Amino acid sequence: MKNQILLLLTLVLISACNDSTKPNTTNQPTLTDYQLGEKWVWKYKGVTTEGEVRSDGKDTREIVSIDGVLGMTIGKDTIPVTEIVKPEESDTPKYDWPLEVSKKWKYENSWTSQDGTTGNQSQDAEVLSYQEETVEAGTFMAYTIKYTGKITNSRGYSADEEEVWLYAPAVKSFLKLTQKQGDFLYVEELIEYSKPK
Repeated sequence: MKNQILLLLTLVLISACNDSTKPNTTNQPTLTDYQLGEKWVWKYKGVTTEGEVRSDGKDTREIVSIDGVLGMTIGKDTIPVTEIVKPEESDTPKYDWPLEVSKKWKYENSWTSQDGTTGNQSQDAEVLSYQEETVEAGTFMAYTIKYTGKITNSRGYSADEEEVWLYAPAVKSFLKLTQKQGDFLYVEELIEYSKPK
């Protein structure tokens, strides 16, 4: 009997060790992951190689309730959280859930800007690591996702593009984005994250 218990304990310990060596995976956030009053603040700056500052400011998002429905403020708009967590139906998504180290996929995006310019992005994405990352808002476990490809638009613009996103499951968003596009460098970093106690 004693040997059977020791064998059982050994098997439990071995399986626990095996589980800990499996790569971490993270699923897309769901509606229940968000809380009323949750808030994110990023600072951003975009500069050309010649030193021209093209963007410099802050972006604040907050979870609010409108008639009992949770929404996220983005600029002057409020988007229902149900829209934010809706799975992206695409063979070439921004995030290919679940996230895990070494996962690779193709990301493609077509867009139209406010002035009517249309454009396309085509990038190869890869999850490089999952480790502690520190930004102004604090230290969080985060995936490093690298996107490499090209961006073009209807006005004849074409540039190679590289983006590195630090995505933190605990904040359900990115900690930092570093984007190089032709002669332009854009950096956005989370400087504040808070949620109700």
